[in-house]
Amino acid sequence: MSLGHKRQTREIITKAICGKGRKFSTVTHTVTPPHHPTSILGAWIINHQYEAVAAGNGIEVIGTYDINIWYSYDKNKQTEVAKETVSYVEPIALSYLDPKHRASTVEVSAEATQEPNCVEAGVSPGGGSVTIRVEREFEAELVAETKVRVYVSDAESDPEDKDYDFEAEGFDFEDLDSDALDDEL
Repeated sequence: MSLGHKRQTREIITKAICGKGRKFSTVTHTVTPPHHPTSILGAWIINHQYEAVAAGNGIEVIGTYDINIWYSYDKNKQTEVAKETVSYVEPIALSYLDPKHRASTVEVSAEATQEPNCVEAGVSPGGGSVTIRVEREFEAELVAETKVRVYVSDAESDPEDKDYDFEAEGFDFEDLDSDALDDEL
């Protein structure tokens, strides 16, 4: 540089989001109630539980939920609720993955952006079971240690820094919630 400033770089090791993915899926389940159903009166998904695990270059969501089907039988003369617990493994490919992350520090998480939901239920053609269609969607993140390169300068006041305006127009620092800030630290 012409002003005699000497710039160097440093590598900082930090935790960062090193991978992201999203997956929407539709699955079909078959439930066989104790009585041959005449018609379906309702179908619900409840008690959804899941966890995320690292799997190769992606993330797997492993979970369970209960299917409750309210149905009529005996030519619509009686009703009952059939219950079944379903287990699933949902592989999520990462649309972004930093190849320089440290694999030994990987932490994964997933969020159900659409909880499993029954979108269609009907009596199967043979009449002995119920077929339901379930939609679900997950977002997943992979957090790991990675290196970030920063520039450092030996000058006390770098002239290039003077081009930046750090004033927050229209922002009142009095509006900050100090309790929330303390929780973040």
